[in-house]
Amino acid sequence: MTTLVLTVVGDDRSGLVAAVADVVRAHDGNWENSQLAELAGAFAGIIEISVARERADDLRAALSSLDGLLKVTVHAGAEGETDAAPGRPLTLEVVGNDRAGIVRDISAVLSAHGVTIDRMATRTTDAAMYGGRLFEATVAARVPASVDIDALTAELERLATEIQVDVTLGA
Repeated sequence: MTTLVLTVVGDDRSGLVAAVADVVRAHDGNWENSQLAELAGAFAGIIEISVARERADDLRAALSSLDGLLKVTVHAGAEGETDAAPGRPLTLEVVGNDRAGIVRDISAVLSAHGVTIDRMATRTTDAAMYGGRLFEATVAARVPASVDIDALTAELERLATEIQVDVTLGA
């Protein structure tokens, strides 16, 4: 088996997931993992597919039949073991008044400490009582064993104060 990672983007409408799933199934592929969302009228997602190595090229070609409905880009997945790399798990919850640069600032601190982001979900909502927008993020990450977790925590807390957000850390 080989792993393919698909990125899909198109105007949101009914039947998009079914169209991709039909092509995958027709080539004996297996839909493993995915993250799909509607954002500002567009449908976007990333999908991990496993397929027999000898069927992979045919599946790639068949996915191009979705042009006009979806833009599908096929990436080769990692061969062999696909479990997450080693490291201590870390979760972050970030909440604060929305402003440009929050994701950049948080991710820069994580990157500087060698932390790998596995998953990140963000959203903004109306903060009716405050008359503005509220930013929320949930991050699942892995911290290398060599990283001083206390130093990472201190830097995230300093940043949270500076950019006026609440950051909650968990394992």
